[in-house]
Amino acid sequence: MRVLVTGGSGYLGFHVRRFFAADDFSRRSGKDILDPEATRQISEYDVVIHLAALLDRRPENASQVFRTNVEGTINILQNLKKDAVFIFASTKDVYGRFADNYIEVNEQCPVVYSGQSVLEWSKYIAEKYVEFYAAMKGFRSCIFRLSAVYAPPSEGNIPGFAGAFAEAINLGEPIRLLEGGRPIRDLLYVDDFSRACKLFVDSIIRNGLYNLGGGRENAATLTELISIIEEVSGLQAVLTDGESPPAPPPKRYITDFSLAASELGWKPEIGLREGLAKLFGK
Repeated sequence: MRVLVTGGSGYLGFHVRRFFAADDFSRRSGKDILDPEATRQISEYDVVIHLAALLDRRPENASQVFRTNVEGTINILQNLKKDAVFIFASTKDVYGRFADNYIEVNEQCPVVYSGQSVLEWSKYIAEKYVEFYAAMKGFRSCIFRLSAVYAPPSEGNIPGFAGAFAEAINLGEPIRLLEGGRPIRDLLYVDDFSRACKLFVDSIIRNGLYNLGGGRENAATLTELISIIEEVSGLQAVLTDGESPPAPPPKRYITDFSLAASELGWKPEIGLREGLAKLFGK
């Protein structure tokens, strides 16, 4: 079975590619998802895990974000062979402020435009193309709406917020917490994401859409997250005083992953403390 990870040199892709012993399709390997000629090689693979994206929320860059995240995804979808497996890394943030209406967010949460950034909306539009091409071309597809996935540092990559906190604490740099550290997020270690991908590949499910995150057992306020990182690292965080910028919606996000548990037999195996310790090589 030949596996390809787009964005396989990135923050998450580096670890997903290692998990699967997969090939890399990324600009660092000289391949661009916006290059129709380069994406023709997609047809050679049995499994494609699509992580490559332009992670930019700035309105002034909307055109390039839509082009990369939507047109780039279409270039890949058009080249998948029949019965291949395509896994698309979407985001929980497609739900926007509606997620605040749920104690734990399931797949029934509405996706209605309510001020989401160009990044989230480009991901949602790309989801629709995944569904269309899977039906037209006969490949299997899986969309994971990911909560905060974190991973150990890798060269040349910018970490997510949990990794950024760990890096700042390790370097003794100041941290300013959004809204006094009150927002709640659930976190998922990268290898648990990779396991979910493998479970879908090994299943007989043709098409799936799942919320994927750490759930209530791996959820914390930002203040609690800092405390856990201090505990596992043995280091002291430097928190800055003063007014912090508002956190984007939702204020609270905890994943209901019961659908993935039911259909894929998946649940997180790496707890928050164990996973955060890995950021420090422990």
